[in-house]
Amino acid sequence: MPHPVRLTGAHVVLPTIGVLAAFVLGACAGATSGATSDVAPGARLADVSEQVLADPHDHVGPATAAVVDAAVDPIQQDPQPQLPATVTDAQGTEVEVTDVSRILALDIYGTTARTVAELGLADNLVGRDTSSTFPEVADLPLVTANGHELSAEAILALDPSVILTDSSLGPWDVVLQMRESGIPVVVLDSGRSLETTGELIQDVADALGVSEAGRLLAERTDAEIAAITDEIAAVAPEGEDRLRIAFLYVRGGSGIYYLFGGESGTGALIDALGGRDIATDIGWTGMRPVTDEGLISMQPDLLLVMTKGLESAGGVDGLLEAQPAIAQTPAGENRRIVDMSDSQILSFGPMTADVLEALAVAIYAPDAAAPAASGTAS
Repeated sequence: MPHPVRLTGAHVVLPTIGVLAAFVLGACAGATSGATSDVAPGARLADVSEQVLADPHDHVGPATAAVVDAAVDPIQQDPQPQLPATVTDAQGTEVEVTDVSRILALDIYGTTARTVAELGLADNLVGRDTSSTFPEVADLPLVTANGHELSAEAILALDPSVILTDSSLGPWDVVLQMRESGIPVVVLDSGRSLETTGELIQDVADALGVSEAGRLLAERTDAEIAAITDEIAAVAPEGEDRLRIAFLYVRGGSGIYYLFGGESGTGALIDALGGRDIATDIGWTGMRPVTDEGLISMQPDLLLVMTKGLESAGGVDGLLEAQPAIAQTPAGENRRIVDMSDSQILSFGPMTADVLEALAVAIYAPDAAAPAASGTAS
């Protein structure tokens, strides 16, 4: 019988994207995360070298980041789960998984379902959350309502043999109800960052009895991240010439405008993109409401946003009208706003390298990027 496994991500990055995701959940419970099917495929950074900007500070206009290919590339075609798998989850609960034939993998960014599919178990998924929009699961029944709210009835109707989730979705009583009904529920660490991507993959694999596939997928993902980070470094300015970048969370319909700083997970993303995370530079931590003073003091050259968030504000024009202080920054003056699908930009999973590449193209070769998202035309 396999030895119990302690999921390694449980004590690594609390709080990063997990806390951030819980905030997002409360802010946009009535909205859906951005599906990617209506966004044109992006371009490979290596293929657009002639379109890389000589000086990215001088470019005028927004861009949308889109991955080249969102299809799943399983690390193994037919993994053979070694069951039972016994793990201690992120909350210290020991869970025994004896059947992975009917998997529900749920979180606010769709990362867990994507990881299951990349491990070679896409056919075992029986439902999906709102953020899981990749083609292999797009036709599965939803178990979330009103955006990211778990539905106990929808979950039970699918008769899952195991549920993988985290604290980014609620209400939490639904998760407890599933466990009390006898379904093995493995609670993963909701903290997400570039540095812990491999650990999250391994945790999912261990819970499903495919640890070797997890090791291989984590190694592949880490290698892909390292390779694209080197490519980005070759086109990004160096030292003090790096772009000053900030991550802005927007929900225009709710009047919510937050900047993410240190401990939010966005700093490592911006660093990998060859930029300066200016929110962290000035000592901002977590997420804070946007203030005129804060924006103007940061003087960002470029803002990263989620696509649906930007659309909710009425595009670039609406954002500048709602937050006029942005116009007093280089990012506002040059309309340098890069958006990306809500379900991808902070997902930190097997697609991380693709996300970095798509963002890099939109930042450093914007003329080769996907057309700007609806309402963001310059």
